[in-house]
Amino acid sequence: MQQETSGGVADLQIQTTCQLLITAVVVGGALYWLQSVVIPFVLAAFLALGLAPVTDLMMRWLRFPKALAVLLTLILAAGLCVLGFTIVSSAVTQLAASAGEYQKGMNELLDWATRVLPLERFGITEAEIRKPLARIPLETVSGMLVGTTTAILDLLSQALLVSVFSIFLLIGFSGRESRPGIWGQAEQQVKSFLVAKVIVSAVTGLLVGLCLNLLGVELALVFGLFAFLLNFIPTVGSLISTFLPLPILLLNPEIGLATGIAAIFIPGSIHFAIGNIVEPLVMGDSLELHPVTILVALMVWGVLWGFVGMLLATPITAVMRILFGRMTQTQPLAELLSGKFAQRA
Repeated sequence: MQQETSGGVADLQIQTTCQLLITAVVVGGALYWLQSVVIPFVLAAFLALGLAPVTDLMMRWLRFPKALAVLLTLILAAGLCVLGFTIVSSAVTQLAASAGEYQKGMNELLDWATRVLPLERFGITEAEIRKPLARIPLETVSGMLVGTTTAILDLLSQALLVSVFSIFLLIGFSGRESRPGIWGQAEQQVKSFLVAKVIVSAVTGLLVGLCLNLLGVELALVFGLFAFLLNFIPTVGSLISTFLPLPILLLNPEIGLATGIAAIFIPGSIHFAIGNIVEPLVMGDSLELHPVTILVALMVWGVLWGFVGMLLATPITAVMRILFGRMTQTQPLAELLSGKFAQRA
């Protein structure tokens, strides 16, 4: 009798696991195929959650009406977006104007490489390696021009939809007390995370941009902007941001070895100090996500939604953990995401 009961429980667990796997595949496919609609809504939701404290601050301390506070908050957000686009556009123009200097730097780098490397031993002539590599700066500039133009057009095509969603969601999130229950808890935790993360990321981007500007690195403001954005991607984003100026440092003949090393070491130290000292003090363990969970979430959401998915991976996974923790059937999943499952076992 006990064997039959154990067998029934085991069969039920297998069925539940299979159903969860099938549901995950179906939901993942739906999120991928409907990303043109879902991504603007999710972006608008997190944007509204991040801007709601600003609106609340205007209403509480400046005594602004709710409609005026929402309007001023949206104008502020739009101004910051325009500023970001202006920085990127001016940087692309500057990069195109400096293409000749980068071409000269590439030729000097190739001259040094052909003198040092024993290419003849591998049956490679100087012309064979020089011709394709010498075109890298020009192809990089043209590719960046086309890529930036395409990215701006894509963002503008979604900006209207994101703005409409954001207006209604911001009105709903602002000027009210915390809602009780599962959604209220998720809303408050995500708000706290977004506010703290934006402040910490802004400080990181400002320090990195200022450091590179003092060192005389071109596109310092752009690298600071990317440091701000990439700081939302745990671990991987900091590494990418640190080494992002490397091509400029290698190809610019005016940058010496000491300056180049400092332009990598100092921003890397900034990322390390903020990521390992400042962020834990400011944010604590509010999200309660295991580091492995965050890395897996980055890969999954990156595959589904690309760069936007990687930016949103951490807050989305945190919301999932909160929702799973509130339901008895999915509590083991919440414990798994927070890293407590193995401790409990």
